[in-house]
Amino acid sequence: MWEAAALVLILAGALFWADSLRARERALAAGRRACQRYGVQLLDETVVFASLRLARGEDGRVRLQRTYSFEFSDTGDNRRRGAIVMLGPDLAHLQLEPYPIQ
Repeated sequence: MWEAAALVLILAGALFWADSLRARERALAAGRRACQRYGVQLLDETVVFASLRLARGEDGRVRLQRTYSFEFSDTGDNRRRGAIVMLGPDLAHLQLEPYPIQ
């Protein structure tokens, strides 16, 4: 009995971990596209996990909402912050800290 419960927990943990890796890769790709679109540089070529919670999508279904932060530069010698919110496998929101357009 305990072995079956432990196996289910291990399997659920592995599935959650794999899903988290896929969401992080999609968030990183969204950050790269946004930085390219706005002509800024994605710093460190990475996103950092910030939070996890349950949220409802537009269809009313409850999904995992993961928030990632990243840094970008508009001049090459500064750091500005951005945030990416993934709802399940989909990009829900992307925000860049305001910066002067030159």
